[in-house]
Amino acid sequence: MRNQIVGTTMPVLEFVLDPNDAIISEAGQLSWMGSSIQMTTHTQFGGGGGVWGALKRVAGGGTLFMTEYRALGAPGELAFATKLPGHIVPVEVGTGREYMIHRHGFLCSTPQVQIGVGFQQSLGAGIFGGSGFVLQHVSGQGTAWIELSGELIVKDLQPGELLRVHPGHVGAFQASVNFQITTVPGIKNMIFGGDGIFLASLRGPGRVWLQTLPIAKLAHELMEYMPIESARSPQANVVGGIVGSILGDSD
Repeated sequence: MRNQIVGTTMPVLEFVLDPNDAIISEAGQLSWMGSSIQMTTHTQFGGGGGVWGALKRVAGGGTLFMTEYRALGAPGELAFATKLPGHIVPVEVGTGREYMIHRHGFLCSTPQVQIGVGFQQSLGAGIFGGSGFVLQHVSGQGTAWIELSGELIVKDLQPGELLRVHPGHVGAFQASVNFQITTVPGIKNMIFGGDGIFLASLRGPGRVWLQTLPIAKLAHELMEYMPIESARSPQANVVGGIVGSILGDSD
């Protein structure tokens, strides 16, 4: 199996799979593939888990189905492109090498990598269906490729070293890092600071990958340019205002 990351602003992860090599991803991630690649979609991969494993992926912000891409009879080309401007980061997964990634961060992996929910907190965002802030847990054995949006900042935290981050900028971190959601100190800061009321607290040791373009912040900025239905009810306008005011605090 060979792979390379092509491009800068909107990179593409390209594979050349040898016969019987396989890559898995969530359903809907494929960009293109060669004629020798066979697709198989199931509710389980990466060490099994059956229905329970599939439900854990959904709870972690993923999809119910995973797709395996396997080269049969001859080498085959396979590619996955990023959904937003950003970076693709490969990580080696194994004993002592597990990761937490933001809910949209899993791009693809080798078959024995497992994806499940690692952290979930509502942040008072029940109007989003109660999903709130969610991190996926990457474990098992193999290689995973994660997608981070915007520019990529890497921090290597020493034991006990603390980093406080707007939750949307948390891209990924090693499982050895202690993670908590905290509130911004001070009532005035919460109300007038303009940075939301929640912060992510990350304490070392371990590596942290920060992303400069949180998806929720991008969506919030684009709302101004979206068409608005003329028959929209007053109640919908109120809810929309609430969503717009707190969207910066949901990943």
